[in-house]
Amino acid sequence: MNTTATAALAALVALAVGAEDDMNKKGGVFEKREFTGASGKVLKYRLLKPDDYDPAGKTEYPLVIFLHGAGERGDDNEAQLDEGVGEFAKPEVRKKHPAFILAPQCPVKKSWSKIEKHSGHLALISSKAPAESTGLMLELLEVLAKEFRIDQKRLYLTGLSMGGFGTWDLLARFPDRFAAAIPICGGGLEQSAASFVNTPIWVFHGGSDPEVEVELSRQMVDALRKAGGKPGYTEFPGVGHECWDLAYHDPDVLNWLFAQKKH
Repeated sequence: MNTTATAALAALVALAVGAEDDMNKKGGVFEKREFTGASGKVLKYRLLKPDDYDPAGKTEYPLVIFLHGAGERGDDNEAQLDEGVGEFAKPEVRKKHPAFILAPQCPVKKSWSKIEKHSGHLALISSKAPAESTGLMLELLEVLAKEFRIDQKRLYLTGLSMGGFGTWDLLARFPDRFAAAIPICGGGLEQSAASFVNTPIWVFHGGSDPEVEVELSRQMVDALRKAGGKPGYTEFPGVGHECWDLAYHDPDVLNWLFAQKKH
C-alpha cells in the first residue's frame, strides 16, 4: 500500500489541471439535510445515496463517514464538500462502489475531536464524551440506520486535517465500531493505539506538511505497529498539507477501503 513520489506528483498535477468536481456538481448529488439531536443542537449534513438504491429492495450498502478540515467549518451546508469527498461522488466510483457517503459540517470554532497540542505534545481535553458535533453525528448514525438499509459491518471512517484528528479520536472512543479507517494529515494519542489495533487503517500524510507535522502520523503508525497492528502508511515526499486528493484519487485506496468488512 505505497504510492511512489513520481506517481503522486503526476497525479497532483493532473488533479490541479483537470479537476471536474466543482461545487455545483458535487452539491447536486449530495442531498442537503439537517439533524436535530436530543440536546436540541442542529447538525447540518450532506448525504450521498447509492446510485441504484431502492427503498423497497433488500440490499444493504456500506456507509462512509467523511470528516472535513477546519477550513470547511460553517453553517452553509456546502463548504464540507470543497475538499476530498468529491472523489466518492464521481460516476465511475459510485458505479464500482455503491455506498452512502455522510458528510456532516462542523460549526465555526468547533472541532471533531477533543485532541489539542500543548507544549509540543497531543493531549485529550476530556475523555468523558466526544466533541459536540461528533456526538451529534453519532446520534445521526442511529437515525440513518433506521431510515436506510446500511450494512453495519461496513461502516468506514475517514477525515482530513481536523477531520484526520477526529478520525483518530473516534477510533479510540469506539475501537470496535468501524470496519476500516483512513486518517489523512492528522494526529492522535499514541497511548490509545492498542485499543483499535485490529481495525484496518491506512494513514496518509504529506512529507512537507507545514500545518500538521508529518511526525504525528508517523507516531501513530509506530504505536500501532508496536502494539501488533499492521497499518498501511503512505507518505508523499515533497507534498504539503493538501495531500488528500492524492490519497482518495488512487483507485487502490478506494478498492482497499470498500473491501474491508467486520466479522
